[in-house]
Amino acid sequence: MNSIDTAPKLPFDATQLDALLDEAGIDLLLVCSKHNIQYLTGGHRFFFHDYADAVGVSRYLPILIYPRGGARSSVYVANPMEGYERDNGKFWMTNLDLSVWGTADATRAAIANIKKLGGSHKRVGIEEAFLPADAYQMLRQAFPESTFVEAHFPLERLRAVKTPAELETLRIASERVAESMQAVFASARPGMTKHDLVDRLRREEVNRDLVFEYCLITAGTSRNRAPSDQVLQDGDIFSLDSGGNYRGYIGDICRMAILGEPDAELVTLLDEIDAIQQAARRPIKPGALGRDIFVEPRRMIAASPNAAHLEFVAHGMGLVTHEAPRLTDKAPQRYPGYDSDLPLKSGMVISIETTLGHPTRGFIKLEDTVAVTDTGWEAYGDTGRGWNRAGGR
Repeated sequence: MNSIDTAPKLPFDATQLDALLDEAGIDLLLVCSKHNIQYLTGGHRFFFHDYADAVGVSRYLPILIYPRGGARSSVYVANPMEGYERDNGKFWMTNLDLSVWGTADATRAAIANIKKLGGSHKRVGIEEAFLPADAYQMLRQAFPESTFVEAHFPLERLRAVKTPAELETLRIASERVAESMQAVFASARPGMTKHDLVDRLRREEVNRDLVFEYCLITAGTSRNRAPSDQVLQDGDIFSLDSGGNYRGYIGDICRMAILGEPDAELVTLLDEIDAIQQAARRPIKPGALGRDIFVEPRRMIAASPNAAHLEFVAHGMGLVTHEAPRLTDKAPQRYPGYDSDLPLKSGMVISIETTLGHPTRGFIKLEDTVAVTDTGWEAYGDTGRGWNRAGGR
């Protein structure tokens, strides 16, 4: 085992995590979501289960056991094949139990390692949405004197301010999604289907070293956003709203295109959306309150002739879409607007979205990724925000 002097540097702020756990009254933290495992291990995503968790009659369940105030005593319980990553020097943790294949044996191993740590562990933090039911029941039976509490909030707050390396990863993700969309716009032709365009976007993102996660797509006057066999016609507008994942971080933007030339009304509608997007950016800086982002967009929407069909939202993003900062309680993903009355901090990353479901012209939207900087903000992948002419027109 490495000594304190020679042990690898922790890839996260253990002092901050301990303070967050103390505030939540958590003595022992059990982490099992892949995104939080990645964050706390400094980038590890087990290659064998990066896409799917199912294996045999169970599923992959990594468990990082973190005792508050004792980071170096942490134990990582995971699959034997992660020993290859250990041999490559991937882990800072020296206490590794790489022996498990499913949820039951992972939980048994975790229980044994928790008991080795000693202590009473009166309040155990778990990720309720990511801990399987069988694992939860086994833990409760093994530690009947412990109270199990949700640990999502302290883990999310730990990730709220991104490091320079994280910001660079998010910038790359956003730029490559934007480049992929431009390539699809250039190749689009009348007669192609929505499925055709999504398949092309998938290939373009993969060719740029992104993991394609999804594409919401509309075409013509329809507001249906699912890939389908709908055929694009000459003159149709269409939208691509895609999440491309780069090393675990999400690049998520929306851009518009047209098979032809936009008429004056379409130009006016997208200009209005862009004006709302720009108004949302202006107050962004360290110290501004989260709710400041919404003030001018809401005023503009209320004054718009399209008010009944316009929607605006801003939310945090990073390893997870809709993570801290939580700017509003009125987002499609329902959660308390914790950061509405709190100051923004340099290093936070925000997605800004304005959507118009026009009753006759169809679906028109822009979504942008903006990072809070020391002096204001910086937009990532901020290209192609007007009407892109499809087919190289």
